[in-house]
Amino acid sequence: MGKKSAFITGGASGMGLAVAEALASRGDWDLHLVDLNAEAGKKAVASLKNAYFYQTNVTDYSSLVSAYESAFKASGRLDFVYANAGIVERDNFYMEHDPSKPPPEPNQLSIDINLKAVVNTSYLALHYFRKSKGAQDWDPALVMTASCGGLYPSQFCPMYSGAKAAVVQFNRAITFSYHLEGIRTYATCPGTIRTNLMNSEEWKAFPERFFTPITTLVDAVVHIVEGGDLHDSKGKQVKEERNWGLTVEVNRDKWYFREGVEFCDEDMEGMMKFTSMENQLARIEKTKLENGTK
Repeated sequence: MGKKSAFITGGASGMGLAVAEALASRGDWDLHLVDLNAEAGKKAVASLKNAYFYQTNVTDYSSLVSAYESAFKASGRLDFVYANAGIVERDNFYMEHDPSKPPPEPNQLSIDINLKAVVNTSYLALHYFRKSKGAQDWDPALVMTASCGGLYPSQFCPMYSGAKAAVVQFNRAITFSYHLEGIRTYATCPGTIRTNLMNSEEWKAFPERFFTPITTLVDAVVHIVEGGDLHDSKGKQVKEERNWGLTVEVNRDKWYFREGVEFCDEDMEGMMKFTSMENQLARIEKTKLENGTK
């Protein structure tokens, strides 16, 4: 098997670095770490085999393109993109302001990094996966980091929660089109993992028994990237041919496949089929078959 290539945003620390370390242990991966923190990036690649670092502002499209170009030039292919860079919002969304004038514009950096950068990373992943088609053992996977805060409302950080919820739905929206091109997409929703998103004092607000070990998240991501049949901690089975588009919630030592919301009624279900590329394609194929039998 030829050496595969991973492109990991937020790759200099936390979950991104942990996944890179797991892939490095397999010995058959080039690792392209993308991060704004140059010091952490240089330290990370010094400890890994076949690793490259690109100081990148993921909210800047040209900066992200430059990282992709460099990674593809170095490896000649991309097989796994981990759209993982993220921050937690620090501003008080509910702060009172001087009633005599309009409040200042809210700081939406959390949305820029947690959602818009994921969208751009996924958009570019499609392009570079296409360029890699035909490479040995080509089975590309795109994994986006959402959050448990994308499934349940996080009241202290509403923009973060909204952005992460959007990532879940964004994955569900693009996954069929990517699948048609042989690309598997996923969104992961980790529970509370102790990373550098917050400092030690801030982490003290959370009871220790509720933390999720980073190893659980790494195990889930690596299984996703490797593909094949999967099963979650409740025993739900996903066969290889349907192993794409999953939302994977990770909590403590378990992980779960999460379904989308149920339709409110049959009329809504019927209407939403007209926004479904999968159903549109099925109708076209049915029409072709019917016309061919006349």
